[in-house]
Amino acid sequence: MVEHLKEQIESIWENRELLNDEFYKSAIRDTIELLDRGELRCAQKSEEGYWEVNEWVKKAVSLFFITQEIKVMEVGPFEYFDKIPVKKGFEELKVRVVPPATARFGSYLAPGVILMPSYVNIGAYVDEGTMIDTWATVGSCAQIGKNVHISGGVGIGGVLEPPQAKPVIIEDNAFIGSRAVIVEGVHIQEGAVIGANVTLTASTKIFDVTKKHSVMYRGFVPANSVVIPGTYPKRYPSGTYNVPCALIIGKRKESTDAKTSLNETLREFRIQV
Repeated sequence: MVEHLKEQIESIWENRELLNDEFYKSAIRDTIELLDRGELRCAQKSEEGYWEVNEWVKKAVSLFFITQEIKVMEVGPFEYFDKIPVKKGFEELKVRVVPPATARFGSYLAPGVILMPSYVNIGAYVDEGTMIDTWATVGSCAQIGKNVHISGGVGIGGVLEPPQAKPVIIEDNAFIGSRAVIVEGVHIQEGAVIGANVTLTASTKIFDVTKKHSVMYRGFVPANSVVIPGTYPKRYPSGTYNVPCALIIGKRKESTDAKTSLNETLREFRIQV
C-alpha cells in the first residue's frame, strides 16, 4: 500500500492537474492518516543509525494544504477557522492534553505523551513519555524521541520545504530548557541537555570547550552533551562584535535512571532551565 501511495504522491507532485482527480486526492488523505497514526514518518532512523528523510511524505503534507478548504471548526468552547482539523480521541490514544493545547491532524502523539497548553503541527512525531510544556511549539515534521522534556516557551521549528530538507530531530531522553529555539533541521542526539535560551540554527557555531582545544559543530549536538548559550568575537568592517554561539561545557553521566542522571547534571553544571 505504501509504495502505491508513494507513486501516486510523486505523480501529483510532478503534475498538479491530478489534484482534480478524486483517486489522487484520496491518496493524499490516506498518507496523512498514516502519519496521524504514526505508521508513516517524515524522517526515520535507518538500521545503520542515520536519519533519512521521506521526501514523498513531506510532499504529501504540502499537497494536503492545497486540497483542504478553509472552514470553521468547533471544539468544545473553542472555535477555529483553518484548513487542517485538530486531532481528537486523546483518551483512546492515552495522551494527556491540557486545555487549550492543540495538535493538528497528521501529527503523531504516542501513548504517555503530555501536552501542556502547547502546539504540535502536522507531520510532527512525538514519541512515548515526552512532555511538551506550556507555550512550547513543535513544528511541522519535527521528530521528537521518547522521554524528552521540552520546557516552557521552547520553539522547535518546522521544516516542510524543500521536501529533501531534514526536519529538526531530538532523540530520546533529551532535555530542552525554557525558551530555547531549535530550527533548520538541527539534530540533538540522545540524552543531550540544552540550557535555557540556547538558540540553534543550521549555521550556529557549537563549540565543545571541555578539552584544551575546542571542537566546533554546526547543526548537530552529540549525545549527552550539556549546552549553554555563549558568544564569540567576530570582526566586521565597523568593528568587532560578540555574536551568539552555543557552548558544550560537559557530558551527562551515563545512568540507567535517566531522570536521576538529568537531575545530577542540572545541579553539577548549574544549568538554567
